Order: sequence, then structure tokens, then C-alpha cells
Amino acid sequence: MMQIYVEPLPKGRWGPIDGYTLEYPDGTKITEQVFSSEKLAVSEIRLRGYTPLLAKVRITDKGEPEHWESVE
Repeated sequence: MMQIYVEPLPKGRWGPIDGYTLEYPDGTKITEQVFSSEKLAVSEIRLRGYTPLLAKVRITDKGEPEHWESVE
């Protein structure tokens, strides 16, 4: 199954998280929708048949596997 990243917004900044976006590994957004919680974002990914990856750090890099955690 393809893995999809749940990215916290705004990207690349410290501070409060305004929402979450869903992205392919190349950074392309799956949808323009911004989800208010990780739980809602994970539910959407699962409905589409993908495996969600949640950020373990605030400032993420898709090239760093230790920044991400798979949710089963």
C-alpha cells in the first residue's frame, strides 16, 4: 500500500498547528482540504486505501524516515 504523509500546517514553522494536509511522497497534495485533527486526516487516508504516516517532529522532512511514524 502507498504511504501518504499527514503534514502539519503551517509547514516549516514552529508554533501552533492550524491543521493537517495530505501529501504524496513528492509533496503533491491529495486534496486541498485542511483537516482539523490528525484523526480526521488518518480516517480520510484509510478511506482512500493508503497507509498514513504521522509526523513525529514539528518541522518535517520526507527524506528523513525518523521524522515519520506509520499508523496501522
